[in-house]
Amino acid sequence: GINFCRLRRRLGMAYLLFTCLVLHVLSICSASPPNFVLLFADDLGFGDLGCYGHPSSLTPNLDRLAAGGLRFTDFYCTSPVCSPSRASLLTGRYQTRSGIFPGVFYPGSIGGLPLNETTIAEVLKPLGYATAAVGKWHLGYGANGTFLPTQQGFDQYLGIPYSHDQVSVSKP
Repeated sequence: GINFCRLRRRLGMAYLLFTCLVLHVLSICSASPPNFVLLFADDLGFGDLGCYGHPSSLTPNLDRLAAGGLRFTDFYCTSPVCSPSRASLLTGRYQTRSGIFPGVFYPGSIGGLPLNETTIAEVLKPLGYATAAVGKWHLGYGANGTFLPTQQGFDQYLGIPYSHDQVSVSKP
């Protein structure tokens, strides 16, 4: 029989390897590797941007980015909530593989995206890329920032560790 768990893991890693291969080929073909920006927005639907045909949403800056680059028309999210879907996007693996399932991290949560998970930032660094995470991380904080993006391969991080409506819980 088919071992579906092994197949899913291989497909996730194949996605990351394919992405890196494409970037590597593009960098060989050009004088410098291409820059790219990966935007991940909570609660944003496919048709919510002007560049995807929304009749009244004005998104001129995003439309300009889309016009000057690649625009993907098929994308599937592995979870309907933030932390698991972010973990999946950054690692190329189903979120259950790294234990980021089923809910989200809160300020009082223990743990985060395991440090032994390979993120896209860690794959890009050997290719000469500078990496940054900006905005909501929502993949754990940990003692002294153990699980923040700078511990997961990102050179820079400017953002908040949780959703804007969550507050840190102080213990007496």
